[in-house]
Amino acid sequence: MKSRIPRLPNPAFMTRLRLFALCVLCVGISATRADVIPTFTSANPLGANFTWDYTTNVTVDQMVQKGDFFTIYDFGNFLSGSNAQPTGWTFSSALTGTDPTFVKVSDNPSLANLTWTYTGDTPINGSALIGIFSVVTDTNQLRTADFAAQATRLSGPNAGTKIDNIGSISVPVPEFSTLLPIIGVCGAAIVGGIPSLRRRQKRA
Repeated sequence: MKSRIPRLPNPAFMTRLRLFALCVLCVGISATRADVIPTFTSANPLGANFTWDYTTNVTVDQMVQKGDFFTIYDFGNFLSGSNAQPTGWTFSSALTGTDPTFVKVSDNPSLANLTWTYTGDTPINGSALIGIFSVVTDTNQLRTADFAAQATRLSGPNAGTKIDNIGSISVPVPEFSTLLPIIGVCGAAIVGGIPSLRRRQKRA
């Protein structure tokens, strides 16, 4: 009686199977990811100025409840009182903050940040479009800065705990006047270093 030699799996089939498993894993991770994400959508002309619009959404398995917020960092100068936001949101601006607890952001203390905080009584459950948030400024020139957000887990054993996220977003190119303090510090450092350079040259 002949013994049967077990057939080994086809290597190409095994490769495809591994790729499929990896794709399923990635989809699963993506599906459980929860963020509040503002996205720059337009800088529309408004007289001599421009309205900067950010469309914002909350993703699956997350909710926005009272006290949750998002911040766009280093936005710079904007027209006071020009902010617009959906009902239930409050606008504020400061040179530093407001920062979520669990992420580290890049924040230039010479450039104003924009923060919108949810003050409504009814939580906004994801996945959902929150709405458009905007301010008016005098340029439509783009550069990149950080945004960060804090929201609340919606379900599971950790429901009610805070979730923070961070990313990159378009903001205006700052006015030259806001760069003067930075240029001044750099210039002072260069001038201050000249005497020591001269001393080293004399010793040489």
